[in-house]
Amino acid sequence: MKLKQLAFCSALFSAMAAMAPAQAVTIVSTVTLSGAAESPPNASPGTGLGIITVNTALSTMRVQEMFLGLTGTTTASHIHCCTALPGTGTAGVASVTPTFTGFPSGVTSGSYDVTFDMTLSSSWNPAFVTANGGTTASAFATLVSGISSGEAYLNLHTSTFAGGEIRGFLQPNLPIPEPGTYALMAAGLGIVGWAARRRVPA
Repeated sequence: MKLKQLAFCSALFSAMAAMAPAQAVTIVSTVTLSGAAESPPNASPGTGLGIITVNTALSTMRVQEMFLGLTGTTTASHIHCCTALPGTGTAGVASVTPTFTGFPSGVTSGSYDVTFDMTLSSSWNPAFVTANGGTTASAFATLVSGISSGEAYLNLHTSTFAGGEIRGFLQPNLPIPEPGTYALMAAGLGIVGWAARRRVPA
């Protein structure tokens, strides 16, 4: 990729960071995905980066994800919550099943950027809602608590690793990775426009 394109990538991700300011009602979580973070760990060379932005006033959750180098092709990606201990263990799927709406399928690299309206039942795994108060509001409160406590993780499943090829626990309110990190990854993917915002239709 040309230097001008890399510079453009950096500018895009700087703008993306600015679009998710730290506010009292906003939780911004960064996550690095790897096979070593899976349970059990695997030797996948795949890697991923993500930003999950939750706005408790608007009841929205923006999912931004970029991945490459997978050994299998993508079958699903979603957020799991809540583990018994922060940063370890496994839990059921909290977000929409079987995968995020519109998530790229059948590829080894790609990107994703969607904002979910968490007041809609279609944004959830019904079993998670039932197990956590029976309403989308109570489920959202549980998920926000899990994210804030480090008990939620982003998982990406593939044809090679049905249980998950790469994953990472959400790390709330940590600095967003430098734009250059995303630019380098975008160079590997050959894309520059994954930061465009869009909302899942009702």
